[in-house]
Amino acid sequence: MGYVHVEIDACQSPRRVGGLCGDVVSWERTVRGTTIICCDGIGSGIRANVAATMTVSRLHELLRRDYSLREAMAGVAGTMAGIRGSDLPYACFTIARIANDGETTVLSYEMPPAIVISAKKFATVLPHRTLLLDNALVHESDCYVEPGEALMLVSDGVTQAGLGAGYAEGWGIEGACRYINGKLSTGLPLDKLSASVHFQAQNLSEEPGRLAQGDDCTVLLARCRQGRIVNVLTGPPADEEDDGAVVRRFMSLEGRKVVCGGTTAKIVARHTHTSVAVRQEASSLIAPPDYVLKDVDLATEGAVTLNQAYNIIDEDPGKYEKATGVSRLCELLREADRVLFLVGRKRNADHDNIAFRQRGILHRENIVPLLAEKLRRAGKLVTVEYL
Repeated sequence: MGYVHVEIDACQSPRRVGGLCGDVVSWERTVRGTTIICCDGIGSGIRANVAATMTVSRLHELLRRDYSLREAMAGVAGTMAGIRGSDLPYACFTIARIANDGETTVLSYEMPPAIVISAKKFATVLPHRTLLLDNALVHESDCYVEPGEALMLVSDGVTQAGLGAGYAEGWGIEGACRYINGKLSTGLPLDKLSASVHFQAQNLSEEPGRLAQGDDCTVLLARCRQGRIVNVLTGPPADEEDDGAVVRRFMSLEGRKVVCGGTTAKIVARHTHTSVAVRQEASSLIAPPDYVLKDVDLATEGAVTLNQAYNIIDEDPGKYEKATGVSRLCELLREADRVLFLVGRKRNADHDNIAFRQRGILHRENIVPLLAEKLRRAGKLVTVEYL
């Protein structure tokens, strides 16, 4: 299947117009996958928002400390079960993790079931089993979501929509699912679906004659597509004996491949039994030359190219020089969802030349972290490994 990239659409509204929403959503991408949390603070307004925010923060912190989903769920759901009925901040929540291969686990505590949307554009309520974790009843579901498919999480502001206005028990998750299938059958694209479901829930809750006021309302849709990966190898490993292993690993990686550095390109060529040559049609007076290297998407000069890419990566691509190593590197990085930098630690004596410092060119071990941080701020998942 390859790397599955997750894009999130979230639509929310508070119980009262102008008020603070008591539902909180959050998501994080890691090297293992994307974790999504939808949390419903009980009550409304500030108190509910604080309860939901505290719950989301605690769940994320447990997961960052390498707790499993079940362990994190047990810790927080057990606390909630213990304070149920008290005056302490209380929240219900769902955690979903979509791994990089599409394997998905959903755990929920007193929240509506999830809805999964297949590549054939058909929605179904995800079946679940009930677990007892730390004295809390928890629902758990497993499935695979592939590119073109999606997972939807909602708060009870959706399932209880229309309560007392033609729906004795509210819209319900099955009603929402039927609505989704009706919209999908008309060709509604996935990226418009969360807004459509939210709009309909709001309409049902605003009908005259309802017995209960509307609630905080949240629809969160995780859309999956084939992820775009770029792998950048720059600089020789500290130990020359590792050259062959590094090249073999680099060439076996999934995704686009970029080599930054003339010496690095020669190492790759030597261990892949091919050759490297300067691209003759290069005409830029600013960007360094790039190279022709078989089975590599882009081969360029090293430190100068990385520095120049850092300088312009967040500029309008329409202003880039055409077909230079720097512009092509920027284009690949901008298109990527996930970037891996493999940075060799072998020192290049040429970079200690005072001319490099005078021109403001940073060593690769200094410029790569800066470039990586810019990419992270742009929403990329970036990993840097030193060799």
